[in-house]
Amino acid sequence: MTIQNHGLQMLELRCVYARILLTYIQSPTNQQDNDLPDVRPAFKHTFKTVAQGSMKSGRKYGVIECDPLVRKGLEKTVGEICSDAIHANAGSPSQLVGVCKLSLLYDKGAYLFLASYIMKTHGAKQQREAIKSAPKGQLKPVFEALDTLGSTRWRVNKRVLTVVDRIWSSGGCTADLVDRSDVPLPEKPDTEDESILKKWKWEMKSAKKENSERHSLRCDIELKLSVARKMKDEEGFYYPHNVDFRGRAYPMPPHLNHLGSDLCRGVLEFAEGRPLGSPGLRWLKIHLANLYAGGVDKLSYEGRLAFTESHLDDIFDSADRPLEGNRWWLQAEDPFQCLAVCINLTEALRSPSPETVLSHIPIHQDGSCNGLQHYAALGRDTIGAEAVNLVAGEKPADVYSEIAARVLDIMRRDADKDPEIYPDALRARKLINQVDRKLVKQTVMTSVYGVTYIGARDQIKRRLKERSAFSDDKEIFGAACYAAKAC
Repeated sequence: MTIQNHGLQMLELRCVYARILLTYIQSPTNQQDNDLPDVRPAFKHTFKTVAQGSMKSGRKYGVIECDPLVRKGLEKTVGEICSDAIHANAGSPSQLVGVCKLSLLYDKGAYLFLASYIMKTHGAKQQREAIKSAPKGQLKPVFEALDTLGSTRWRVNKRVLTVVDRIWSSGGCTADLVDRSDVPLPEKPDTEDESILKKWKWEMKSAKKENSERHSLRCDIELKLSVARKMKDEEGFYYPHNVDFRGRAYPMPPHLNHLGSDLCRGVLEFAEGRPLGSPGLRWLKIHLANLYAGGVDKLSYEGRLAFTESHLDDIFDSADRPLEGNRWWLQAEDPFQCLAVCINLTEALRSPSPETVLSHIPIHQDGSCNGLQHYAALGRDTIGAEAVNLVAGEKPADVYSEIAARVLDIMRRDADKDPEIYPDALRARKLINQVDRKLVKQTVMTSVYGVTYIGARDQIKRRLKERSAFSDDKEIFGAACYAAKAC
């Protein structure tokens, strides 16, 4: 195998070498040199003698030389790149990390050297051609929006990263981090009973699948943490963005970004802080209540402020002793983000002038199922608009909870039916205590983007599996099939 791989590598190198030597260049009419032919090789292979120490003869090395015209073009390109980087980043070396190149071309910009496109087309040729042929002026607002996002500096929140590292090094399994140990595999029973052996095989398959999923999650966390550790001492870095087919902007770096999981969002913050001011202090308290969630995020603004004020001791304890204290922040739906806000809020409230304390925390302003918001707006649907917060209300509306309530009503009616006539009655009885906002959210959210029955079934199956409400995968599969139809 090693010899075969070596042979393939040599073949690849020879192909590259051949392509280099077969590349030709033609001088522009205004730059022709009488000493050089009009059309000539862009590169040439030659030998150079390099003296070694006191040896007079030296040693010959094979080198590939660029044509002077190619070298001149390369020098110009590198000079333009460096000039763009310096002008865009005020010349600070630390600010050159992750710099985003500005452009008005569909396939230029973002990275300095890596190929990048304004839209992720995933091989959709018609979509790619439409972007290429669009008038530049038509897409200018999109380019400007992406440039604004790409020019926003971020940095790593070192205090939160330290807590994450401590949890991870001690085995994970806290704050939604995956357990670093595997599920023990069941021992094969010493029997020839087919039913027992069949159950053992099913348990073995489930355990191996669980371990495979844990391994994948561990790799994902390691990738995120490796980026965070590498960037933690940078004063700031940037995230180039592009859009998907819906026009939604996303960061291009895949592992650690501000639209990732709670872990990612918790360890990232704005590099440029702003004084809180009185409105900022108020919004920081509201933001903490939103991150805590558990129904608190559905209270009025005054109710959320009251929640934060009533838990100041817990907030201070979380900031001072995140792992040694009462660990109140771990009860939050987004624990690492909650911890970051606890730290910032503690710093502000202990200051003699809270309004002047700098904050680097991003305050979320999230939509309420954007797909349904578009449908409600296009259809001038007043009831739908109220359900997705397109119109003002005393408290935030929650369309997912409303749909969960309707699904629960359907299942209660089905549960009262005769199982012999209606087989799903048994599944409905088991699912009644499992129906909540979280179970239906992903399916409702993706329904406006064309989710299929199979896709909805798999989404619900994952939610049910997280809860360990059923004894085996067969029961979970049947329940997910029924729930997908009910949603």
